[in-house]
Amino acid sequence: MKLAVNIDHIATLRQARAAREPEPILAALLAEQAGASGIVCHLRGDRRHIQERDLKLLRQVIVTKLNLEMAATEEMLKVAREVKPDTVSLVPESPEEITTQGGLEVINQKDHLTSYLQELKKAGIKVSIFVDPLENQLEACQTVGADLVEINTGKYADARNEQERQTNLEEVRQAAAFASHLGLEVHAGHGLDYHNVQPIVDIKEISELSIGFAIVARAAIVGLTQAVKEMLELLQK
Repeated sequence: MKLAVNIDHIATLRQARAAREPEPILAALLAEQAGASGIVCHLRGDRRHIQERDLKLLRQVIVTKLNLEMAATEEMLKVAREVKPDTVSLVPESPEEITTQGGLEVINQKDHLTSYLQELKKAGIKVSIFVDPLENQLEACQTVGADLVEINTGKYADARNEQERQTNLEEVRQAAAFASHLGLEVHAGHGLDYHNVQPIVDIKEISELSIGFAIVARAAIVGLTQAVKEMLELLQK
């Protein structure tokens, strides 16, 4: 299974002091050299971590693939057209949230998202949608023209007990199978770490995981290269 490393929280640490370090671009290069198959970053409306400067530099130096997470707004469409990441992942966004709280509501935005995805595809950009493990939302992703989906594993990762964890894991498993049946490429992510990732790895329809915070947190102790390599070992078991 492939690993895409989200470097947002390297930028979070930098922005906490409005400093020059740590450098997200260097982190991205180290992650690639350690074996990551792609780099993920989220350009938020409030610019709380990743900045336009980071995104433009990442586009210049990344040799695997660059995945830009963003809200489906006109501002971000303009950015995507200019930078041309390999993939755009559409995510919900709320100013008061600490991190993304759930998948994008696709069903109630079909008209908007259909035209929005058409504009991204005209620019030669592959489009993903971050979505909860619900069949009706996955069907809507197919309807609006998504190339792939990233299934939200947040409920699974945050489960309070083993029964709840297994229930949420089964939801992810069934959603992955359903999305694959629809002809969508299937990725997954959110809240995954070194302790809970293995059952997700075992879901054959999922081809790539997007993991950020857990790797950055581990990197504070063992270094980024080692943190990425340790995660990759778990993904290959």
